[in-house]
Amino acid sequence: MIAFNRLGASLDSDTRTTSPHSPRHALAAHRTAPDWMIWFALASITAFTTTTTPALPQAGVSLVKVDFSVVANGYRMSKLLGSNVINDKNEKIGTLDDVIADKKQVNFAVLQVGGFLGVGGRLIVVPYESLAIDDNGQKITLPGASKEELKKLTEYHYKSS
Repeated sequence: MIAFNRLGASLDSDTRTTSPHSPRHALAAHRTAPDWMIWFALASITAFTTTTTPALPQAGVSLVKVDFSVVANGYRMSKLLGSNVINDKNEKIGTLDDVIADKKQVNFAVLQVGGFLGVGGRLIVVPYESLAIDDNGQKITLPGASKEELKKLTEYHYKSS
């Protein structure tokens, strides 16, 4: 084990105990290096090895190649929220309040029915698949529904967090 206890310490012996003209002193002086040079070399090696090695993937994480043409044809939920929901008779029956997803897929749409300008309405839940959304995401239809039928459904309350 090498100990660095002072600036210019020898790697194998103390130079103070040898004659300045002895071969042992020459060998010791040759192996003597200031501490800052050694630490600089160690820091350089450490920096080089830590910055040039690629990051290892996390366990259980895999990259998936995404088809952007599919993504481009999808709906941005942030743009759909607040949109009117109509029935197949083109009557407004509510607004899209929220979309609920589990860890794998979108499952439910929360609709606000009744009320005026968001006041006095009640929230109900329908399966997301039951909504028909046009290609532009401008028209959301719930076929076969009426405002009266939706008001009969059990009211939904968000879980407080």
